[in-house]
Amino acid sequence: MDDIIVEFHEAAFRHNISKEDIIHALNHRIHAALIEELPDKWAVIGPNRAGNPLELIYVEVDDNSICVYHAMTARDSFIEKYGL
Repeated sequence: MDDIIVEFHEAAFRHNISKEDIIHALNHRIHAALIEELPDKWAVIGPNRAGNPLELIYVEVDDNSICVYHAMTARDSFIEKYGL
């Protein structure tokens, strides 16, 4: 995702995850899946800079940018649902 512009909704910081950790998780994602029940939204599992798994949800804004609106330490239920 190095060539994609990443925007952030204020809700992305609700769980005190930094922009740097979100970017790291996106660039080193372990898995990404389209969320069937939420059209145009993607679920991502990737590590923060310390190697701990994060769960992210983003929407594609256009061909060159995304907007992350959910970021937190990955829950087991999220990992099970979206494929680790």
